[in-house]
Amino acid sequence: MTELELNMPQPDDPMLIQSESKANGDAVGTMFGKNRKIPPGAQSCLNWSKKNLLLLMTIAAVALALLLGFTIRLVEPSAKAVKLIKFPGDLLIRALKMLIIPLVVSSLISGIAKLNPRSCGKMGGKALLYYFSTTLIAIIIGIVLVVAIHPGKPSLKELSGIPEEDVDKGRINTLDAFLDLIRNLFPDNLVAACFRQTKTKYKYRIIEEVVEVYNGTGNNTQNDSAVIVTTETKEPYDSYQTNIEGINVLGLICFCIGFGIVLSRLNEKAPLLIQFFGELSEIVMALVNLIMWYSPVGILFLIMGNILAIPDLAKVAQTLGMYMLTVCAGLILHGGIVLPLIYFIATRKNPFLFMKGVLQAWLTALGTASSSATLPVTFRCLEENNHIDKRVTRFVLPVGATVNMDGTALYEAVGAIFIAQLNGRDLAFGEILTISLTATLASVGAASIPSAGLVTMVMVLIAANLPPEDIGILFTVDWLLDRFRTSINVLGDAFGAGIVYHLSREDLAREDEEIAKEQLYEVAVHDDSEVPKS
Repeated sequence: MTELELNMPQPDDPMLIQSESKANGDAVGTMFGKNRKIPPGAQSCLNWSKKNLLLLMTIAAVALALLLGFTIRLVEPSAKAVKLIKFPGDLLIRALKMLIIPLVVSSLISGIAKLNPRSCGKMGGKALLYYFSTTLIAIIIGIVLVVAIHPGKPSLKELSGIPEEDVDKGRINTLDAFLDLIRNLFPDNLVAACFRQTKTKYKYRIIEEVVEVYNGTGNNTQNDSAVIVTTETKEPYDSYQTNIEGINVLGLICFCIGFGIVLSRLNEKAPLLIQFFGELSEIVMALVNLIMWYSPVGILFLIMGNILAIPDLAKVAQTLGMYMLTVCAGLILHGGIVLPLIYFIATRKNPFLFMKGVLQAWLTALGTASSSATLPVTFRCLEENNHIDKRVTRFVLPVGATVNMDGTALYEAVGAIFIAQLNGRDLAFGEILTISLTATLASVGAASIPSAGLVTMVMVLIAANLPPEDIGILFTVDWLLDRFRTSINVLGDAFGAGIVYHLSREDLAREDEEIAKEQLYEVAVHDDSEVPKS
């Protein structure tokens, strides 16, 4: 072999193979267009889709659930089949509820411990002012709409049966409901508060009334025959406190706020404890991120199952169509105009960009109908998408998920006046004012669980001297309206956190500067102590 042949690349030479494969790859790429440059618009759209893949999957799940739900209704599935369809959705709700207690406890304590008590008080005052202001505005919107549209007519009451036995369990006096609210703020057993709360119940006695009715002339003559009619009425005569199943979120929040404030004052003495709750909060959020990839599947089956569970669509539309329209119009007006306007006035920022960041939480609330179950997702959206300081979200959101119930307050005000219209009653201004104040109290006391607003509405009806048993007519559509009002509750919590963060930026920046100065001082002292003395 000559010197020229030795210098030539051999067939099995790696350099030759690499060059040939590259040439072949370029040829194939040219053939299939792989070497073409992706347009900037398409590349940005692709990047956005990758970044918001979970959001797109959730939107697709909601659309597919509506399509499949109304399609499968045509074959009239059995109750057992509907139950099995809803099973994957129940798993999602259970998984999210599993994280409520560790998330609320760790986020509140770690968030407050990193604030000084003065900043914590300012932030809490701003949040509560926002919560109660938006709740009152929501109630006013609901009252104005239900009075203007007037969806209730006495003739509609005859078209639907009213299950009285389901309502009597929720009867409660307004004063007792307020006292229960205070009792739950201070639980006697902190461990028990994780799975039960206090509620007032009543002892009833049966009062029999015998009435003698005469057939005939009605003058009690010999020609008339007497008929004895016995009527029984159930009357409460005593009350007592008992424990019912459900997380006492108010009590846990009250304890965690106090614990966090004391921990912030002992900052130097308990750094490991503060670090523990901070790391626990991060671990829980990591679990939330894992569960959220299952959420599109759970939301799909939840919505589809609830659509299949509607007994008679035509009858529901006939009796409650205008009522549903009134509630939805109020929720859209409050969530789409009032809340964004308040956010814009307070921050001078685009509220719709902010809403875009919490769209995932809004859709999760639409599927789960629970503010508490949506709380982990709301944390994730505000911190990762809208870049809200964790010290604000970890303090404001748990309180808001319990106290701020704009959608529920609007729903209860509309529902109470709708029932008054069904009974042909024209409410005076004083009665409407009573409904407003009671709806505010009831919305605060409502548990952030599905259909809790329907139970607390009984208190509003009793305060307005309206028949509580008439609430049964609303049962058939409550599952749908519950999702809409819960999504507005979550949106109101998110806007509240954004407003509080904007108004507290200077205080938070000042705290960061003080912490940085303290750290520099500690480093300087440590360096001086290590210098050997001459």
